Amino acid sequence: MKIGIDLDGVVFDSETTFRVYEEIFAIEDLKKREIINAEEPKYQTRYNWTLGEQNIFNKKYLLQASKESGLMAGFLPVYQRLINMGNELIVITARGMFFDEMKDDAIRLLNENNIKFDKYYWNIQNKLEICQKENIDVMIDDDYKIIKQISNAKIKTLYFRDANLKRLNENEFVHEVNNWGDVYRYFCNLD
Repeated sequence: MKIGIDLDGVVFDSETTFRVYEEIFAIEDLKKREIINAEEPKYQTRYNWTLGEQNIFNKKYLLQASKESGLMAGFLPVYQRLINMGNELIVITARGMFFDEMKDDAIRLLNENNIKFDKYYWNIQNKLEICQKENIDVMIDDDYKIIKQISNAKIKTLYFRDANLKRLNENEFVHEVNNWGDVYRYFCNLD
């Protein structure tokens, strides 16, 4: 089976770390305490920041937050089990879009943990296109908009949903998971 895997918020705990720095930036730098939509995964729609404020945040905190991020709890044992089950694991990520160093940092973290994927797609804006090109059987991502787009194309998805993010109705092509144990259970139940 071909499994597409996003990195941020799925393999790396970076989305949680990013949100910490988003709050620090909003409160300390911008003196703004409101969140426009807490269900949104990305700060571009979570807050009412101008493009200039977004750029300041990126320069000041994005790379730092990336470097402080680690692996999601439980990823390593499930990663190894998915490989042992004969699956092909393909990274499909937007990482590297803002800074090349974020891609380099991801490679560092993967190498430090001896994690190797079958293929890597970096700086991807259209994950559906790659899923179709690679004939992905299941895509794991934490962004509900990406999950909707891919599942609407009749590709199975695992929505790696953080606690406060938007819920999606589950169906044949959308299944919610909250940790790597849930991911493992999903693949074990396919037999």
